[in-house]
Amino acid sequence: MDLDLALVRAFVTTARTLHFGRAAEELSTSQQALSKRIARLEELLAVRLFERQGGIRLSGAGERFLPAAREALVAGERAVAAVTGAGPVVRIDTWGHLYAPMRTVADVVEALGPVRWEPGPGRDWPSVAQALLRGDTDLGFGRVHPLPDGRDAGLTQRLVRLEPVDAVVSPSHPLAGAPALSPADLRDSVLWSPGELSRLDFLRRFADEFRITRRHDGPNLGLDHLAQHIRTEPEGFTLFPADAPLPDHMGLRCIPLVEPTPLYAWSLAWRESSRHPLLDTLLRGFTEAGRARRWLEYSPRRDWLPDTDHRKLAGHGDPAG
Repeated sequence: MDLDLALVRAFVTTARTLHFGRAAEELSTSQQALSKRIARLEELLAVRLFERQGGIRLSGAGERFLPAAREALVAGERAVAAVTGAGPVVRIDTWGHLYAPMRTVADVVEALGPVRWEPGPGRDWPSVAQALLRGDTDLGFGRVHPLPDGRDAGLTQRLVRLEPVDAVVSPSHPLAGAPALSPADLRDSVLWSPGELSRLDFLRRFADEFRITRRHDGPNLGLDHLAQHIRTEPEGFTLFPADAPLPDHMGLRCIPLVEPTPLYAWSLAWRESSRHPLLDTLLRGFTEAGRARRWLEYSPRRDWLPDTDHRKLAGHGDPAG
């Protein structure tokens, strides 16, 4: 049988929203027309794709069909792009938003020229990993760390940038006048986390490594909210990328960390079984930008990386391999 991609798109959209009304609105059609498309697809496949009692949810057949259905839509878009000359869209989800991941992506985007990018916000690495495995996005960009229970199996990552981080303190902090600090100097301070520490692998490993036992976390309510806490906590500090200066209005002091300098590892991630046709070009673009801007400089005598990032650095090879 031949699959009608309009029917497949109706199914994929409904599977994502699990709501006929929202799916119909997204597809700019009526709920009745959407229901007819789903029913026609189920008739063609001779299976029920959704259970419709007490709301809707995917049936077992629907769960099995969904990954291949997503791939079929992506293949259709690439086929159209091949003859129209528009070029495929690159969907990229980023996370770690307080650390401004798009700074790095933007440098590469400008160098690559006519590549069509579709950026999207990811909640964190586990959620972006799921989106990659589902086929909802092509690339992820942020700090990648191992996920429990093999939840990142099937995904590949490439380290593209190591960024020094500064200590950020209020002007009333006892160490605010120092030209530079060692992480050990912060042992008696309170680490303020911009989100739940259990979800922020780098900050948690930093605190464990340098024996910073006084920690405070909470929901991620944005940079202004975090800055307000730092301003009002004389012993508080947080970490922030050295190349992403805080806005002037925040009235905080950024102090370089040395002996050692902690490095934040930015990586690209993708699903190996569904490589985007522009992936090798994109990886070369990140490599060229990194070489020009010295993004991957690392000295074990000068810098600190969590153990998991050490392994990524050891495995860093030909970016288009």
